[in-house]
Amino acid sequence: MTLSFPRQSARTRRFTLGAPRGVTISPDGAYALFLRSRGGTDPVTCLWKLDLSSGEESLLADPLALGVDEANLPAEERARRERAREAAGGVVTYATDSAVSRAVFALAGQLFTVKIDDGSVQRLDSATPAFDPRLDPRGRRVAYVADRALHVIDLASGEDRIAARPETEQISYGLAEFIAAEEMDRMRGYWWSPDGQSLLVARVDETPVQRWHIADPANPDRPAQEIAYPAAGTPNAIVSLIIISAEQGDKRAAVAWDRGMYPYLATASWDDRGPVIVIQTRDQRTQRVLRVDALNGETTVEKADHDPIWLEIVPGLPARTSSGALVWTTDADDTRRLTVGDVPVTPPGLQVRSVLGVKGDSVLFTASEEPTETHVWSFSPDGLVRLTEGRGVYTGTRDGGVTVLAGSDLESARSRTWVHGTSIEIENLAETPVITPVVTFFGAGEREIRTAVVLPTGFDPASGEKLPVLMDPYGGPHAQRVVAALRAYCEPQWLADQGFAVVIADGRGTPARGPKFERAISGDFCDVVLEDQVAALEAAAERHPLDLTRVAIRGWSFGGFLSALAVLRRPDVFHAGIAGAPVTDWRLYDTHYTERYLGDPEEDPDVYEANSLIADAPKLTRPLMIIHGLADDNVVAAHTLRLSSALLAAGRPHTVLPLSGVTHMTPQEIVAENLLHLQVSFLKESLAR
Repeated sequence: MTLSFPRQSARTRRFTLGAPRGVTISPDGAYALFLRSRGGTDPVTCLWKLDLSSGEESLLADPLALGVDEANLPAEERARRERAREAAGGVVTYATDSAVSRAVFALAGQLFTVKIDDGSVQRLDSATPAFDPRLDPRGRRVAYVADRALHVIDLASGEDRIAARPETEQISYGLAEFIAAEEMDRMRGYWWSPDGQSLLVARVDETPVQRWHIADPANPDRPAQEIAYPAAGTPNAIVSLIIISAEQGDKRAAVAWDRGMYPYLATASWDDRGPVIVIQTRDQRTQRVLRVDALNGETTVEKADHDPIWLEIVPGLPARTSSGALVWTTDADDTRRLTVGDVPVTPPGLQVRSVLGVKGDSVLFTASEEPTETHVWSFSPDGLVRLTEGRGVYTGTRDGGVTVLAGSDLESARSRTWVHGTSIEIENLAETPVITPVVTFFGAGEREIRTAVVLPTGFDPASGEKLPVLMDPYGGPHAQRVVAALRAYCEPQWLADQGFAVVIADGRGTPARGPKFERAISGDFCDVVLEDQVAALEAAAERHPLDLTRVAIRGWSFGGFLSALAVLRRPDVFHAGIAGAPVTDWRLYDTHYTERYLGDPEEDPDVYEANSLIADAPKLTRPLMIIHGLADDNVVAAHTLRLSSALLAAGRPHTVLPLSGVTHMTPQEIVAENLLHLQVSFLKESLAR
């Protein structure tokens, strides 16, 4: 019997299991390390080695062979996986020394190292539960965090010493605070010096952060989980940095900057010239790159940026070439342009997405000319070269003169990982979807809103039949749904095959269209975003046989907010909505994200009121299903409960589907599968009215 798509998608974690990722190339270009599970339904990730000359793969570390049970993960690791949207288990992250001769990883709070040359694995005698282990660049020591303290293990002697001990239960050393991991893409809280003698360590004091409590109503015998959640307008954690000796553990210096003016530590690194940090003002309109003196902690400004609306954090920056030039980006000509030593080296119209690495004077980065595509580019003094071809979404890494590329295109629903310029590929063990998407793209309206349309398999537009419509957006900052990757349309194709025309649109606020397009939503998550979805719908109806008297919309997270917004404020266009984990009151969402777009709720209360859905509850005239994981610590269930209470008070019927034990993700196989079936049933019933 052919496996149904919902079951296959759920059991494969949306076809991510068995796909290679996390590639690290040795500096001599002889081999690469990577992560991959043993198959398309195996959730246990292993560490592998690829011989770059022969293409031969060998297994380095298998969690099952090591006899580790991950049933009880440390709280820090559970939180990290949630922030990273990590759906698998096993060796989901690892770190190496600079020679890539040894790797270290944690399994269920236990530390392991593996020698790359012979594949021997050793369990380290460490404090438990251990979190975020990292080898020093010389491969002599391993640092890790346990019980909010930073430890250092000497690999020769086995001595485990606490290098930084928290003064109170509200303080931690070496951990990233919630908003750094959730919103800044900074998942770590300490950085080794290149010689392995010192560490730059974040000290996080969560004392001023308000405490929220997330209970498990299905298990009332369990105590509620207390989290430090900095909601918009409330105090953040106090983040500072210290430099300590790896040998003695004594504090060498406190890093000096005006933390009152610049409370956000966006990122940090340590190169041959010393530590470098990026700090931001709370309104994120001013940003500085600071060079740190490793001896006394004094800082000097290397780069200062300001924007009257906000500044973006670009992954992989800052960096520096071997000649000492700072690699950065600047927003000019409505383009995010790569700069090397303050000189723009990419042309107008090429939107830089991330910097993947700098080797010598060569910069590897991703950028978009066409918003639906992301390509890998290389800049050097010899010029600018695009390394990936065709329509697709790609990334990569480079070392030892070798470049490994990875990505998806419109030819296959399976991703590829290959060595550039060779025939060598890392085998992808992910399952092939039982469904083959057929998608068409176009630019809607005067803004050329990138839009994708998926029709039922075998549908004949000349039949005279008009299809009910399902809008399926995310529609907000930092995420795209309309991308040149066939695998992104497997679920929309299944939904279309249930009898819908699925329309997906990336309106203003989404990335890869330039700073003006991104910043058009400043102060307004509602009118601008909703206007672009309506424009895309109307343009799609000009090209395809759509029944505009039967239009539904569904989404998750920001897309959930957008779906509820649509049926509340434009019931003339949207006739049913499914809102998954919606933000219904932006005062309940975190500081760094929310204040970037809507400002301080104390200073701009009218903006927050205008963008809240609670006051719109009496307007509901269309069927609305709200879905929420009760264990969600990102968009907490209070968002759904408050909207539901307001709807009830207004006498407006609606459906609420609470998911016990589910976070912002839905990795549980049965839950993920049945959610799709329940949504389709709701949509068919609602649009039949």
